[in-house]
Amino acid sequence: MKVWKIATLALAAATLIGNAQAQNAQGADPANPLITDRWQFRPLIVVTPDAQAPAYRDLRRQLAASQAQFDEREMLLYTVEGNQGTRHGVAMTPYETRALIEALGVDPNRGVTTILVGKDGGKKVELRGEVDLQQIYDTIDRMPMRRANG
Repeated sequence: MKVWKIATLALAAATLIGNAQAQNAQGADPANPLITDRWQFRPLIVVTPDAQAPAYRDLRRQLAASQAQFDEREMLLYTVEGNQGTRHGVAMTPYETRALIEALGVDPNRGVTTILVGKDGGKKVELRGEVDLQQIYDTIDRMPMRRANG
């Protein structure tokens, strides 16, 4: 009986350790700010090596002009300009910024990249270069959670 209990405990411990390692391999770094947004917001992440890039500046103008639509869809803006990350306009630590970039699998030096993450934490859209923000809003409006919640 004791051998069975010890074997069961060893198996349970190995399973927990394996699961923790698998989560970290999938970007579940506790510093990744997207973890806290799950089921609450639809993060929009914009990564650019240069804040003066025309595609980035155009997207920022679109965001400013459609703030009500952005808020209505329960979106949250992340920006990464070079090595500096922000979440909803508040600076992130370098560790959080790196964890975010690694979780998304984005190279911050490859031009402007825009990523929409759903409330479920999954990547829904990934675009490079110029972005039509209305297309992102339309994508959200077709999502089952958005339709279910009105």
